[in-house]
Amino acid sequence: MNKSNLVKIGHSDVYATPLGLGTNAVGGYNLFPNLKDEDGKALVRAALDNGINLLDTAYVYGLGHSEELVGQVVKEYDRDQIVLATKGAQDFATGEQVIDNSPKFLTNQVNQSLERLGVDYIDIFYIHFPDHDTPKAEAVGALQRLKEAGKIRAIGVSNFSLDQVKEANADGYVDVVEDEFSLLHQDHLTEGMLDYLHDHQISFVPYFPLASGLLTGKYDHQIDFPADDIRSQIADFTEPRFSKVLQAVDVIRPIAKVHQTTVAQVVLAWYMQNPLISVVIPGAKRADQVKANAGALDITLTDTEYRTIEQAFDGFKNTTSGKSLADPD
Repeated sequence: MNKSNLVKIGHSDVYATPLGLGTNAVGGYNLFPNLKDEDGKALVRAALDNGINLLDTAYVYGLGHSEELVGQVVKEYDRDQIVLATKGAQDFATGEQVIDNSPKFLTNQVNQSLERLGVDYIDIFYIHFPDHDTPKAEAVGALQRLKEAGKIRAIGVSNFSLDQVKEANADGYVDVVEDEFSLLHQDHLTEGMLDYLHDHQISFVPYFPLASGLLTGKYDHQIDFPADDIRSQIADFTEPRFSKVLQAVDVIRPIAKVHQTTVAQVVLAWYMQNPLISVVIPGAKRADQVKANAGALDITLTDTEYRTIEQAFDGFKNTTSGKSLADPD
């Protein structure tokens, strides 16, 4: 694969396409109803067949089942051309979820993920969530030893605060941070997270980039969610924020028309041109959605278009109101 079109992950020698695939709907039976294994594997194939090389999974997606399905598909392709990212930190040994960042637990998680994926190495392994007790540099130190052993190639942390990222990176071992970020949720810009990552050559991978469909242009002012629809409880979908979101999305529509593409593809292209973002990982439930998202790889926004979109969502830089749903975009 031509590295000139790829993104270097942190200090590692891992190179990924700027667009990846979030796979929580691949085998994530504990997250979404009525998932079928073959549909999930079709999502992975659609990504790999359409120019996407980074697959982002996690133990908690189906308690290992997503990793198994992703691994089955990877065997059909050239492993060396694929960037496998997975995450771990959840211990269900007691029947209840306990977050554990201890070196022993993380080491076991990596070994178990390798087995479920059916591979000899994992390109990126993230500590999925921080626990309350483990010193973060100690947790990352365990991953560094696994990196030196060749079991993982890049070290990541996910859902960490800025202070926790700084603690985790005390020895300079962190390659990549994954967290929620979108045009609607730009908290990390104002709190200094992205500046810190940029200054320390740490890659940033945002999830929920399409904000549960709000940034695809599929909603309008006529939408009225019933009281039992979870969206009626989320600030993004309630007034006055909902109207402000739709107004900002409307700015993207003429830009999409110029490029003869969709609002979602323009939004993904914007992320890929943002110098503070390394890889964006929209999820999907259908293979055709993955193929459509991949079309964003061929879109180049003008500087004026980029700034127009940035300015349209400027009002979302200083708000922590609302979080996206877990539903893939």
